[in-house]
Amino acid sequence: MDTMSGLRRTNYCAETEGIGKEVVVGGYVQKIRDMGNLIFIDLRDRTGIVQLAFDDSTDRDVFEKASTCRGEYVLMAKGTVRERESKNPAIKTGDIEIYVKELRILAKAQTPPFEILDDTNVNEELRLKYRYLDLRRKVLQDNIMLRSKIAKSARDYFYENGFIEIETPMMIKSTPEGARDYLVPSRVHHGKFYALPQSPQMYKQLLMVAGFDRYIQLARCFRDEDLRADRQPEFTQIDMEMSFVDVEDILEVVEGFIKRVFKDVLNVDIPTPLPRLTYKESMERYGTDRPDTRYAMEIIDVSDIVKDCGFGVFKGAVDAGGSVRAIVAKDAASTLTRKEIDKLTEYVRGIGAKGLAFIRWVEDEPTCAFAKFMENGETEKIIERCGAKKGDVVLFVADKTNVTLSVLGALRSKVAKQLDIIPSSWNFTWVTEFPFFEYDEETNSWIAMHHPFTMPMDECIQYLDTDPGKVIAKAYDLVLNGTELLSGSMRITDSELQQKMFESLGLTDEEIEAKFGFLVEAYKYGAPPHGGMGMGIDRLAMLMCGAESLRDVTAFPKVQNASELMSGAPNLVDEEQLDELAIKIIPENKEN
Repeated sequence: MDTMSGLRRTNYCAETEGIGKEVVVGGYVQKIRDMGNLIFIDLRDRTGIVQLAFDDSTDRDVFEKASTCRGEYVLMAKGTVRERESKNPAIKTGDIEIYVKELRILAKAQTPPFEILDDTNVNEELRLKYRYLDLRRKVLQDNIMLRSKIAKSARDYFYENGFIEIETPMMIKSTPEGARDYLVPSRVHHGKFYALPQSPQMYKQLLMVAGFDRYIQLARCFRDEDLRADRQPEFTQIDMEMSFVDVEDILEVVEGFIKRVFKDVLNVDIPTPLPRLTYKESMERYGTDRPDTRYAMEIIDVSDIVKDCGFGVFKGAVDAGGSVRAIVAKDAASTLTRKEIDKLTEYVRGIGAKGLAFIRWVEDEPTCAFAKFMENGETEKIIERCGAKKGDVVLFVADKTNVTLSVLGALRSKVAKQLDIIPSSWNFTWVTEFPFFEYDEETNSWIAMHHPFTMPMDECIQYLDTDPGKVIAKAYDLVLNGTELLSGSMRITDSELQQKMFESLGLTDEEIEAKFGFLVEAYKYGAPPHGGMGMGIDRLAMLMCGAESLRDVTAFPKVQNASELMSGAPNLVDEEQLDELAIKIIPENKEN
């Protein structure tokens, strides 16, 4: 095997230029074309591809060595840049090639289990098993490098704006954050455990108490929860906290970062200030607190029109305190056939609705299955309220209002994808004024929608004891194209108010002391008004590079059961390690 001795790389493959210039490049063999007296090797590195050329005038030892190369061999080549006879406009270096004078084979490679191609149909499980090979694909390398650019842009922006980067502990006290903690047993303190942080929430608040008025961290976070396309058990967030501010100050700083990162990474100008919706507006118009505002199809309330109609489904929902609402799929009658509407009906039943009513306007007159129950022009009033025209389809859900809104929000998204009406754009939306509490019907209790340190609006504090549902939080989310990017809030700094919030959530004094005692104690020594946010850098990267999954922007991701296929994590450990930790493994009950 050759060595690099005497050779030093001067150029990356796709950054090679300058006819007549002598260069040294290194990379992997992408493709070989051996035509007997001519050999062409496509050499690939993280920047792209350049063609290496060998012909009759090439030194015979170099030529013979080139003829032995195979896919994924690691090479270094020294030669002269020259104009390419058969040009390739598909690659950046398609007009030039390197006429090779010296060739080193630094590492041979077995035939890989799949070909290293951007457009691949290879099973993802196999690609994840050989992730180091999968990561050689340009599409994934571009994604990972884009993520790196986001991180650099974040640090540059926040440093320039007076923020201090401070690392917080990775092994912390287990506290409730909404998901299960990953636990780390202590060898020294038998029977006790650290937790991996779900976020640095309490530590960054303590940094504000300590006087570091502008904190930033690219923080690793861990949550033991079921996975999906936009969730991993370990992830990174741009974590920020500021003192002596209110909501407007934080939103302004975040908008400055959004403007900066999109310009730095994609050269896209994002107009600011960003649009805003209150939580109530977002739910009523889009059926979700993560609205995708790239397309219309907003939810329309027709309850007042149908409250006394003869259609029992509609009237019954209103009488029970619920509502009847609709979305209009414009020019969709040819796509949303009766058969397709039946499929949508099954879909909404699967997510909590009792059924789906509709008006489908194909001919001169609309088809409406419930028209026979309507009187006094009620059908016409509905059509007028919805702004429906010939060619449109109106879809109705009648139920408890929270069910109606959430179902129509999901249906809106599904229909938009089916109709292919979602434009390619960057639609940011702030969602503000979240409820502090949400009611958990399983436990019949009020729980914090964000976290228990969130500051309620001053005018709502009076309702803490009497009507928790009226308490609005100084909380905000930033949504991009229907995906939550950021969540944040102003924090409670008054120890008495914090105690009251804990009590409102049903925590006893013993629980408060055990879980949050050190934070409550810290506030007794003076805390400035402060607030902050956590923005998922992985989700931001996923959206910015148009990936379908967080796995496509994560170097070594986990799969749905939180295992890593390449290394085999998690794995068993030996009995000696378990004995040191005073841990005994109970055999799994296969019958259960």
